[in-house]
Amino acid sequence: MATKSTKGPSMIETFQEFKETKNIDRTTLVSVLEESFRNVIAKMFGSDENYDVIVNPDKGDFEIHRNRIVVADGEVKDQNKEISLTEAQKIEPDYEIGEEVSEEVDFQKFGRRAILNLRQTLASKILELEHDSLYNKYKDRVGQIVSAEVYQMWKREVLLIDDEGNELHLPKAEQIPSDSYHKGETVRAIVKEVQNENNNPRIILSRTSPQFLERLLEAEVPEINDGLITIRRIARMPGERAKVAVESYDDRIDPVGACVGVKGSRVHGIVRELCNENIDVINFSNNTQLFIQRALSPAKVSSITLNPEEHKAEVYLQPEEVSLAIGKGGLNIKLASMLTEYTIDVFRVVSENEADEDIYLDEFSDEIDQWIIDSIKAIGLDTAKQVINAPREMLIEKADLEEETVDHVLEVLKAEFE
Repeated sequence: MATKSTKGPSMIETFQEFKETKNIDRTTLVSVLEESFRNVIAKMFGSDENYDVIVNPDKGDFEIHRNRIVVADGEVKDQNKEISLTEAQKIEPDYEIGEEVSEEVDFQKFGRRAILNLRQTLASKILELEHDSLYNKYKDRVGQIVSAEVYQMWKREVLLIDDEGNELHLPKAEQIPSDSYHKGETVRAIVKEVQNENNNPRIILSRTSPQFLERLLEAEVPEINDGLITIRRIARMPGERAKVAVESYDDRIDPVGACVGVKGSRVHGIVRELCNENIDVINFSNNTQLFIQRALSPAKVSSITLNPEEHKAEVYLQPEEVSLAIGKGGLNIKLASMLTEYTIDVFRVVSENEADEDIYLDEFSDEIDQWIIDSIKAIGLDTAKQVINAPREMLIEKADLEEETVDHVLEVLKAEFE
């Protein structure tokens, strides 16, 4: 018996559009369409097992055939699975009891509710496929740089669109503070993570991750890409300054020189990309003292006392080197601590004559509140000279004192030696 195919509702055309943009393979298309039809049929009749669904997504055609067994007149118990002999013979006069009748069903005649149900089922499956496609595309790209176009800017994040129209998210915390974005501009960032809660993928990008700087260096320095130079550690204060520890197993290669390039040529582009973030490149060392010394560059260290169990280091410097070690806003010492994974305390080197003239803090209790003296002593500073020689930032942060309080203490102590 010749059958006439039924032109599908508009949802098949929708599915074709989806196929073109998402590159879903034909087998998946057919199975999703077939499953959607079967879901609707099963909801209507309790079962879809006696139906054949034939889908041709390329043309937007589909055929649905219902298979029923011929039974004697008056003995039809299930209209969906059985057909009376008289009704069967209206289709083909030579049908007999026990034979199977296959006839094409016009899906449109199932009614408006069935068509609406199909649309919803199909939309749900399409969304599921979209999510699977997005998740599969990005789950293996974590740690890689991507380029995407700024689509929308909000207070808490920037929404970007990749070349396939997928949404990517750049949260405020992952943006370099001095970054500014304009709709339509292309932004580079690293894929930080792919969240997939309730099969709803969310691609999180980052420009502040140390890995972003690492990938940029790999792209600019062939020796890193070739494995001749290894990036051992990176510490970043995004948009301000970064320290990179590198190592080479080939004595003929200067890893620092290779990374920086002639007159900084290899890092210029990276510095611009990172909003003028200054990049210090140093030689890595397994010798912790040497590594801390290099990390505090450009300051020259006089001596270092290590406490490996607590990952603490006391660094002693000549008075003129202390401000270099700490850096503007304490940036240099913070980055050195991050890079070496040691808490670094900086002290001025005090001459023997100066030490002899020192005074215990408790003797200043008439001018400085006792709780302030106790707070300073709690961080290991017992004498006036020790406090004067300690970095101001250390007194504020470690002793947990207000800036005005620290300045008052220093003023009182310095006056004693003037």
